[in-house]
Amino acid sequence: MTYLDLPISEIHAALMAKKVTPLELVKEALARAKADKDNCFELILEESAIAKAESLGEPQDNPFWGIPYIAKDNFSTKDFETTGSSNILNGYVPLFNATVIEKLDNAGAILIAKSTLDELAMGGTGTTGHKGITYNPYDKEHNHLVGGSSCGSASATASGVVPFSLGSDTGDSVRKPASNVGLVGFKPSWGRISRYGLFPFAPSLDHVAYFTRNVEDAALALTLLSGHDDNDMTSSYKEVEDYSKYLSKDAKGFKVAIIKNVLDSISDKTIKEKFLETCNSLKERGICVDFVEIDEDLLKAIYPTYIVISCAEATSNNANLDGIKFGPRYEGDTYQEVMKKARTNGFSELIRRRFVIGSYALMRENQEELFLRAQKVRRVIVNKVNDILKEYDFIYLPASPTPAPLIKGSSDKLSNEYLIADNHLAIANFAGLPSITLPIGFENGLPFGGNITGRAFEEGNVLAVAKTLEDITGLKGLSVLNKEDR
Repeated sequence: MTYLDLPISEIHAALMAKKVTPLELVKEALARAKADKDNCFELILEESAIAKAESLGEPQDNPFWGIPYIAKDNFSTKDFETTGSSNILNGYVPLFNATVIEKLDNAGAILIAKSTLDELAMGGTGTTGHKGITYNPYDKEHNHLVGGSSCGSASATASGVVPFSLGSDTGDSVRKPASNVGLVGFKPSWGRISRYGLFPFAPSLDHVAYFTRNVEDAALALTLLSGHDDNDMTSSYKEVEDYSKYLSKDAKGFKVAIIKNVLDSISDKTIKEKFLETCNSLKERGICVDFVEIDEDLLKAIYPTYIVISCAEATSNNANLDGIKFGPRYEGDTYQEVMKKARTNGFSELIRRRFVIGSYALMRENQEELFLRAQKVRRVIVNKVNDILKEYDFIYLPASPTPAPLIKGSSDKLSNEYLIADNHLAIANFAGLPSITLPIGFENGLPFGGNITGRAFEEGNVLAVAKTLEDITGLKGLSVLNKEDR
């Protein structure tokens, strides 16, 4: 184990004591990135990362000074190609940084690479980016998914390349991969972190999110990245707190709800047993744990509601990707022909299919039946969840019904397990709620996680109960570099 494998707070202490330098950390992170065998990266920024490390002077007393990190390749990075893992954006070099990139840069953090993703962040498998499949580092045979869309950031962080990486979460795109690779994946409330410079997929659902290897690092990142941004008028004016102070909060007296229908839809005995074991441990800590139910038809509506709304918003937001303003240019006699060739060749079959769904839902004759109905169902789901959170502080559930699935596996898309247990994390995106996944166990050497969702802008309490759960399981600081046989 080296300094790069420690929690950010301990790396920071070593930097302050000059036991290690930013340049040493960056060189080691770059070496690990270049040794990647899981297809994690769109671009490794060796020259700029080394230059930034060399430019840092005396250590500064902020926890991200000198820390190497990775950003999902749908965050705008000035002077560096940003493709969203889509052929239609090959060669696109932004003229500005996303706000979160700017904040990290100003704090002295060092961007070492841009990571792969499902194309334009649409997808949950990590298999649809233009560079091919991104693999789960816990499976050296490359048979299991890492999950998506933030696949590269998840896989690289779990491989020990960096202690922190940026992702985005529209339905579960950070929290589901976090479960599959034994990381902490945190999505704060909608508006808590500026989305300026994040390529829009479905803005009413999109959240800046990130991966760390422990809850404390998640709190440190939230303190740095939160706050209002005049470039994003959906960002909140709510006061930014020192979220680390919540980690010592006694969780006794908190009330936790488990949605029984979701748990019942899971068939994996190991996951259910470990989850219920953690529930008993929470009770021993003085936390009230109760079972509640939601109408099953409403839970089954989560996935189709998500698909209709996200595809409709994506269709609108990506209309500017036409081969004229961005990406490779194709010759044609008219602009319509140029655009048709660009979008046909630039988008994968999955993206074209989603745009067709979105366009169909937005057609005048279909809006009432599809798009507007989906919005109404979303509101019913959100109202039900908020009713639960009036009585309880959190909702706690397994993050996924299985450990990382097989790449060539298949699932019954109409089963309760898929419709409910595999998609319930989208509830937090519907409602804009803070939601965190962290590891709670292993099955056949593959990690799986639990998920905690809290009330809007109560990130501190979510982190407090997550720290309690982390203390119960002892599963923090995980990476494939310190993997034990389990």
